[in-house]
Amino acid sequence: MNNPHLCLMPSDFLYHLDINIPNLDDTTDIEDTYGEVKFVCVGGTKPRMCSLAKQLRCALKIDQHLPLVDISAAAHRYSMYKVGPVLCCSHGIGMPSCSVLLHELIKLVRYANCVDPIFLRLGTCGGLGVPPGSVVISKQVFDGYLRNEYEMPILGECVRRPANFNPIVFNELLKCKERDDRFGICLGNTMSTNCFYEGQARIDGAVCCYSLEQKMCFLNKIHCMGIKNIEMEALQMAAITYHCGIKAGAICVTLLNRLNGDQIDITKEQLDDFQQRPLTVAIRYIKRVLNISNCADE
Repeated sequence: MNNPHLCLMPSDFLYHLDINIPNLDDTTDIEDTYGEVKFVCVGGTKPRMCSLAKQLRCALKIDQHLPLVDISAAAHRYSMYKVGPVLCCSHGIGMPSCSVLLHELIKLVRYANCVDPIFLRLGTCGGLGVPPGSVVISKQVFDGYLRNEYEMPILGECVRRPANFNPIVFNELLKCKERDDRFGICLGNTMSTNCFYEGQARIDGAVCCYSLEQKMCFLNKIHCMGIKNIEMEALQMAAITYHCGIKAGAICVTLLNRLNGDQIDITKEQLDDFQQRPLTVAIRYIKRVLNISNCADE
């Protein structure tokens, strides 16, 4: 963590996770519960992260017959599940929501004295020049001004931080492709925006102040920059993890090719299949790092 004030605090209440640490001089209980955590997986929705937790129980052969508990349910903000060395947490939509969660998760793993945890974002996105259903592993992340940095106002001043994911992580994630997969995995840059519609050059929102030609000019421009997908959280995650010295990566599946349109035009069955793909890659990666061989139930 990069906050010298935390060591002066007698206690800390991670309000949005509903986790209270009454004595920061003695975090034995937190260490006993969370000290083994080596991976923190975050994604937009509760059902997606609940599904990941259930699949991890099988893949890691942990607590398969016990009830799956949402640790943060009482806070009514995020959902969090623990499966052995993995935390699975929902972050909602957009960078502000993701920021709150990541601040508290980073403090949690620090208080628990976790050793070199790896953070992963699993999500959906719009693709650029890649087929729907492709899995994009993020390298550098750009904002809506096409800058490779995360900008926010702090004490009335503009603060900018680099937004890059760890090369060890994204190169290892690329190796998680298997011969029988019905989808491709590629490495690319990502653009994160604060707006799903105009911020992503869509023309199907309630407001639009540009032409189709201007939209396509912009999308082709960012495609030439090596940007292969557009989403709404990776920029903030890359920046805060890079700033804190945490290894992190992002695994997102494309629901459409934005060079061909704005509307998602796939069946419910295809959507379910696509949304499973980042989870599959994440589970393979976790097992590789933990050196666990494949099991038939994965």
